[in-house]
Amino acid sequence: MWPDPADNQANTEWVRGYYDATAPFSEEGGYVNFVGSDDQDRIRANYRGNYDRLVTVKREYDPGNLFHLNQNIKP
Repeated sequence: MWPDPADNQANTEWVRGYYDATAPFSEEGGYVNFVGSDDQDRIRANYRGNYDRLVTVKREYDPGNLFHLNQNIKP
């Protein structure tokens, strides 16, 4: 993401600090096609009122969780 990999920790901490500072002024959830591995706890908020319906569909059509990457809804 940035030119020098040695900056990874400092830059990642800055981004997380920025997120924490702006979170109280932001809507819950996020852009579902841009979910990182550290955002898995926000999936319910991302799908809002559709989440429970999507869990039902997932249990019916993908009970083995074959499609499990990124914005995964667990069956």
